[in-house]
Amino acid sequence: MDGKDYHFTSETDFKTQVIGEGMLEHAHVFGNFYGSPRAPVQVAIDTGQDVLFDIDWQGAQQIRNSALGPHTLSIFLLPPSIPELRRRLESRGQDDAETITRRMQKSWDEISHWGGYDYVLVNDDLDATEAHLKTIISATRLRRIQQPDLTRHVRTLQDEFEEQS
Repeated sequence: MDGKDYHFTSETDFKTQVIGEGMLEHAHVFGNFYGSPRAPVQVAIDTGQDVLFDIDWQGAQQIRNSALGPHTLSIFLLPPSIPELRRRLESRGQDDAETITRRMQKSWDEISHWGGYDYVLVNDDLDATEAHLKTIISATRLRRIQQPDLTRHVRTLQDEFEEQS
């Protein structure tokens, strides 16, 4: 749904945004263009918000190599098995058999890049995987670069020390 699931635009406008570096990451996948506009992501990061992407390894590399790269955390979710991956794709009921076959063929390429991620989880138990994700994200939020007000706070502390001198 436009404005909820995606923001649709013409192919020409999309390509113009890519050329003008208005897209943080972009790809042409299964006959469609996908991308993430840079501006709202930058605003969210600047205000200390998390931004979650569900993208392929090429998109992840584009973001990691962008100016926002220092703020990235990459997590790869592996299926417990290839038959289970197929079962999950089929049970979603969103794709026809041909699309599922293409997704399965592409999955090996995706899985082969697991080593380029910060964390890798085997998604064999949904509750355990969710708990691990929450732990990873909580710890990452405490990184210095993820706390936009930290510098201001430390300067306030320094000022307070100087006032006491």
